Amino acid sequence: MAELVLGVESSCDETGLALYEKGVGLRGEVLFSQTEIHAPFGGVVPELAARDHVRRLPLLWRELQKRSGLARADAVAVTSGPGLIGALLVGVSFARALAYAWQVPLLPVHHLEGHLLAPLLEGELPLPAVALLVSGGHSQLIAMRALGQYELLGDTLDDAAGEAFDKAAKILGLPYPGGPALAALAERGDASRFALPRPMLDRPGLDFSFSGLKTAFRLQAERLAVEDRQGRADLAASFQQAIVDTLVEKTRRALRQTGFGQLIVAGGVSANRLLRTSLQAALAPLAQVHFPSIRHSTDNAAMIALAGSIHLEKAKAALYPLKARARWPLEEL
Repeated sequence: MAELVLGVESSCDETGLALYEKGVGLRGEVLFSQTEIHAPFGGVVPELAARDHVRRLPLLWRELQKRSGLARADAVAVTSGPGLIGALLVGVSFARALAYAWQVPLLPVHHLEGHLLAPLLEGELPLPAVALLVSGGHSQLIAMRALGQYELLGDTLDDAAGEAFDKAAKILGLPYPGGPALAALAERGDASRFALPRPMLDRPGLDFSFSGLKTAFRLQAERLAVEDRQGRADLAASFQQAIVDTLVEKTRRALRQTGFGQLIVAGGVSANRLLRTSLQAALAPLAQVHFPSIRHSTDNAAMIALAGSIHLEKAKAALYPLKARARWPLEEL
């Protein structure tokens, strides 16, 4: 049975390759971030992202070969959705070419499932569990009953948490990427200074909404003097605290609703320090909390290779006609 899987990630603005071997673990990984390319525009430009993936993937493959000492794999796993369609097409085309040349299975991986499984890179992942998936495009609570058996419990009705962070950072004139910049500014602030709303906590259900919080933030920001550095830090801290409080309380409700004793936190926002400490402190009586490492919280190929390795047993043939999907509901797996 094939064991070594090459993972390919190109869903947005990170280009990644990784080799994962079942029973051994990660054999090597390389990652290139396009932050400097998109920084002048204040956000990801899809066409620039796709073009840079074309340039980087062959270079990264050669680098990974040198680092790992491995020239090929027994299967290729690739992020085939959801994501930016042009960026996805580059990764899928690259993966199809390698799988065809090697005559090995080609495995489509759902980007969000990759994030959900990322904590497995650090050790065991007990299921069933509630998963809090928080990123630039998603804020979701998911019941993970078993591998491949996922039920959406709550979703964002508008802005995702990461998107709200980025938009708030832009309002304050912080550099791209906005989320980490706002979190860094918040560390110097007083989170109790500004009374910002905790969206949808006054009603039942597990859905999220951050557009109203973003509006309240903008109104407060407009009242601040440009030179009021402490005020900006206090506002950033208050905003971050409002998002974290909302995520923690909704997650608490999901754990109580399901009765599960395990919590998985994944996605780029899971790297936020305040969110990590708050979830651990508030939810430890209800569940054991699992995080990916900081480097595997954001988009990476290691989680794609791992997911491919898990699904490899189901692969019966090379799926060279595999297509990219800009939209792909997790429940369709």
